[in-house]
Amino acid sequence: RDAESARAVRLAERGVELAVGDMVTGNGLTEAFDGAAGVFGLTTPFETGVDAEITQGTALIAASKQAAVPYLVFSSVASANLGTGVPHFESKFEVEKLLAQSDLPHTIVGPTYFYDNLLGGADALAAGVMPIAMPADKELQQLSRRDLGRFVATLFADPQAHAGERFDIASDAPTPAGMATTLSEVLGRPVHAESYDPERISSPDMRAMFTFLSGDGYSADIPALHARFPDVGWQSFAEWAVGALSKS
Repeated sequence: RDAESARAVRLAERGVELAVGDMVTGNGLTEAFDGAAGVFGLTTPFETGVDAEITQGTALIAASKQAAVPYLVFSSVASANLGTGVPHFESKFEVEKLLAQSDLPHTIVGPTYFYDNLLGGADALAAGVMPIAMPADKELQQLSRRDLGRFVATLFADPQAHAGERFDIASDAPTPAGMATTLSEVLGRPVHAESYDPERISSPDMRAMFTFLSGDGYSADIPALHARFPDVGWQSFAEWAVGALSKS
């Protein structure tokens, strides 16, 4: 959205061609997509709400059709198609349904919980605590951002083989207690998983998500996924933690 931002400048310095577009109004998207081999689309409700996410998805699809994009990969969220009632799951599924009604060749990717979410609690980790709004002994399917990138690149390498499919993807499924044990080993100091009730979360969206994670939770078929796409490498939580936190 800003070709002058520090991150955009770093991309440009690596030889990436930049294009500017507005995901809400759609301004600039068609021009940005023109001549592209494909589009990776990511919408967000976290700036202006779930209705805005559907608006973004509508603009994304319209621009893709206008530019005759041959293939689109949409980043949704795992379990969005299962009627969880989590607001941002439902808004992403609305975009999925709009895609299904279009004639665009596309694939849906549903990421689970990202490892990197842990980094938002750096101060607590420094104090030896990993607070999380779910039971410490319940598995939490999680995803490495590296693996998301590799997986999407795999889809773009052979669009015809994956068009029309929907994938919920996860790299690993540790429990919070297991995560704390790993963090203790990596950081060289005790870390304790501290569970708390999702009802304490002020955001209705996040409260609904952690209530879902505390109950049914994600249901990606990890063994089948990893067997079908072995070249992704699928980074375990422990591997990620060593790379992300060993210098902390």
